[in-house]
Amino acid sequence: MRAVVQTVSRAAVTVDGEVVGEVTDGLLVLLGVTHSDTPQLASTMARKIHELRILGDERSAADTGAPILVVSQFTLYGDARKGRRPSWTAAAPAEVAEPLVNALVEALRGRGAPVETGRFRAHMLVESVNVGPRTVLLEL
Repeated sequence: MRAVVQTVSRAAVTVDGEVVGEVTDGLLVLLGVTHSDTPQLASTMARKIHELRILGDERSAADTGAPILVVSQFTLYGDARKGRRPSWTAAAPAEVAEPLVNALVEALRGRGAPVETGRFRAHMLVESVNVGPRTVLLEL
């Protein structure tokens, strides 16, 4: 499981002209899932994201109650080491990935985090205003 975590002053996901998820002064999480990921790993990643001291004054979303926008991003497992066309074979198929993305979202909510999401399998427009900028790559 891979996550790109960014501090944002604003982030939003739009699908077919409708804003389906939006946060202010929080975190944007782009989440990739691979074949070997499990619900337990999703729970561990949720804890890591929630407790990551990336916000101002080295605080976490757990400390501040900052909202989190989670967006599924299979392209985090793109491999472009050979040639110019990325391979997506390391990305889990949608049938595997979607329940794990949902498990991570529910684990965050279970920790008390306010969570918004994108829409799985939709063509999403993702907007963000990165603060700091602070961007961290997590991989479990």
